[in-house]
Amino acid sequence: MPMTPLLTRKELDAQLGGAARAWLDEALAEAEHAAEHPDPEHPDPEHPNATHTAAPPWELRYAAAGRYCGLDHADSVRVLLLLEARAGLPALTRIYEQGTAAERRAVLRTLHRLDIGSAALPLVEDALRTNDTRLVAAAVGPYAAAHLDAHQWRHAILKCLFTGVPVDCVDALAGRSRGDAELARMLGDFAAERTAAGRNVPADLAHVLSFTAPAPTVPPEES
Repeated sequence: MPMTPLLTRKELDAQLGGAARAWLDEALAEAEHAAEHPDPEHPDPEHPNATHTAAPPWELRYAAAGRYCGLDHADSVRVLLLLEARAGLPALTRIYEQGTAAERRAVLRTLHRLDIGSAALPLVEDALRTNDTRLVAAAVGPYAAAHLDAHQWRHAILKCLFTGVPVDCVDALAGRSRGDAELARMLGDFAAERTAAGRNVPADLAHVLSFTAPAPTVPPEES
């Protein structure tokens, strides 16, 4: 389940063969062109109140990244394509909804690097509803830390514990857990339920719980 580190373009060029580098050059050029020349939306004659945009060529490259650049490099290539294309919410949603788990994971890993505000939260929420540990691990990255509200974030932590996703995957874990009494209560309830059912309590639970204690107060210095 550990996600492969994301590589820069320079690092990819050093590891890819000539044919893969040429393919990546073309793919990134198509993504750059799409960013500079966005397709206008055209009315859909069958649904006059809706619009649609034809998927640009770089999105086909996105799906084929593993085949041409190798599965180990697919996430890195896909992230670069999304960034080069300056993908907006319509493209992100289309790729996520139509893509494989690997293609969805790359979308989730890119969200915090795109200028979309909180608009892509539905994609994170969808990933957290699954039991696919690849998606759950990708969903609790920097974008979730920045945009999930307290209730959603607490449940994301419980989702990690329930599915076995290491809490090390959770971005800003210590900062957002600090002094969170409600999270501590939920963790206690979760542990009690597991124990009552004769199931092991995940070791990561105690790690998260250690962050929830309120910060110690420092007594004022005596004058």
